[in-house]
Amino acid sequence: MLIPLAFIAFWPTPVDQPVQGQLATILQFLHRHGFPRWFNYKFVEAAANVALFIPVGFVSTLAFPDKTWWRISAFGLIISCCMELGQLLFLHNRFATPQDIVTNACGAVIGALLAAATLKKLQARRLSAADL
Repeated sequence: MLIPLAFIAFWPTPVDQPVQGQLATILQFLHRHGFPRWFNYKFVEAAANVALFIPVGFVSTLAFPDKTWWRISAFGLIISCCMELGQLLFLHNRFATPQDIVTNACGAVIGALLAAATLKKLQARRLSAADL
């Protein structure tokens, strides 16, 4: 899971660069057909950052079920900070931003909470099945 994340984080150019034209065309089409203007490139980029880190929080929670969701979220935050620092120091065509850190961390939080809820639900099912 961390290998694809590292490839995305440390690709020498922005990973969406090859599709920026198509994305702009799609967004223009959506805006012409009633989508609100706030649904723009910045929103799509932020949503992609969140989505990118949901698996980090989810899988980490499954791997370490004894850790609380906020510790797993802190792990996601640390990974995000390391990625952004690496981009800032070594990749001049990439843009390290505090917003990326926040959205990545939010993704880790969502993933951790989803996994914690899933584990809790499975545990409740096991307990109710054991009562039968």
